Amino acid sequence: MQDFSRVEKSLKDRGYTVHVFSTGAEAAAYLDQSIDGVSVGIGGSGTIRDIGAYEMLSAHNTVHWHWTQNPDTARKAAMDTEVYLTSVNALAQTGELVNIDGAGNRTASTLFGHKKVYFVVGRNKLVPTYEDAVFRARNVAAPHRAQQMGKKTPCAVKADHCYDCKSPDRVCRGMVTLWGPMMGMEAEVLLIDEDYGL
Repeated sequence: MQDFSRVEKSLKDRGYTVHVFSTGAEAAAYLDQSIDGVSVGIGGSGTIRDIGAYEMLSAHNTVHWHWTQNPDTARKAAMDTEVYLTSVNALAQTGELVNIDGAGNRTASTLFGHKKVYFVVGRNKLVPTYEDAVFRARNVAAPHRAQQMGKKTPCAVKADHCYDCKSPDRVCRGMVTLWGPMMGMEAEVLLIDEDYGL
């Protein structure tokens, strides 16, 4: 079992509420119990998809997710919800959360506009330092996402590293580091002792 004690302490010291789960199913059940009768937005996240949170939450919440609905309208609607769910591209043991985005909807929603944000994070996203987190986001997560999406970028060919290209297909157009929850917005991190997402 992954030892989350260091990162859990780092996150709590920074002001996050933290929960640790053995499985994605347990994390999804927690979200299903905690989020009820509200509007929910979801960012582009393989983790959220793979734990089945969308299906569960849709049964008793109004959920907006551009992976299951019209992308243009769902992205905008998701930014105006009470609760937002996403993952991260990397999480440092020291507590920094790093995300890269192409359209900006996911990163923007982690910064402003919601009552509460949940970050659902598999153990594979955990790295020792902030520098490692930036490296992982740029050279692991983004190239694999570009490849998965069939983008015509240098990084998508081998999904080996960032080439800092100027391609119109580039999916890494902005990067956000969270050093702590934003003012006026609750933030909760769910750590899962399984691999999820890129």
